[in-house]
Amino acid sequence: MHRRFFLSLGSLPLAASVLPAVAQVSQPLSVPTLMLANVYRSSIALTDYWVSEKYDGLRGYWDGQILWTRGGQRVAAPTWFTAGWPRVALDGELWAGHGQFAKAVSTVRSQTPNESAWRGLRFMVFDLPGHEGLFNERIPALHGVVKQIDQLWVQAVAQFKVASHEALQVLLVKTVKNGGEGLMLHRGASLYQGRRSDDLLKLKTHEDSDAVVIAHIPGRGKHAGELGALLVEMPAVSIKPAQRFKLGTGFTDAQRQHPPAIGSRVTYRFRGLNDSGIPRFASFMRLRED
Repeated sequence: MHRRFFLSLGSLPLAASVLPAVAQVSQPLSVPTLMLANVYRSSIALTDYWVSEKYDGLRGYWDGQILWTRGGQRVAAPTWFTAGWPRVALDGELWAGHGQFAKAVSTVRSQTPNESAWRGLRFMVFDLPGHEGLFNERIPALHGVVKQIDQLWVQAVAQFKVASHEALQVLLVKTVKNGGEGLMLHRGASLYQGRRSDDLLKLKTHEDSDAVVIAHIPGRGKHAGELGALLVEMPAVSIKPAQRFKLGTGFTDAQRQHPPAIGSRVTYRFRGLNDSGIPRFASFMRLRED
């Protein structure tokens, strides 16, 4: 049986029965101030950067006592998972393996720890937020901390140098072919600063970004009675106002029947921007959980 969808925008009504129940999420207890990445450009001085794999998991921040998500939600990890961790801040990725993003999300988001699922998670540590030295100095310090922890599920992310931009592209293709999400580039002469800058860059085979769901647009033809597209809004950036566009591809049948809730954040991929600043060939990737 098909579900009926109604456009909801502003004061227009939306039938409550067509949307799945959404659990209420408590407000974040603490929002970590983390280092955030810009997008890689070939004009950068590559010799200044360390390169590592970009892991497709959930950002995890250990403040020395508690494990948090990027959005500031406390992670209900089993006690054994963080037992013996030092009173030192650690920044990393809670990762379930290549192609296991959904598994990582369900494991980390559960308020009742699934022991078996947590046994399959690793904390891939890539920085020490509280260390006052440059990244060149934080790398050996990080390896020392991880060695001291001495747990198989806590690993230091490998950092290495790449000789040229051409070699970087070859490495990117190889990494993605092997199941990786992409690459990260970290400026060696940078301090840890909780902001978005060129000190940290991300490189993928496609561009992606986030947007907020504004409305559900009903489908037609084979998608009649279910979701046709999401109306989403990109946030305002500097003097550039927020913009809205339709996101109509990339959904599974289940997602069309139970679409992301209005007000939630989603991640989409695209290929550049048109003259008005709207993403070209935008396609839904997933609900943004962190």
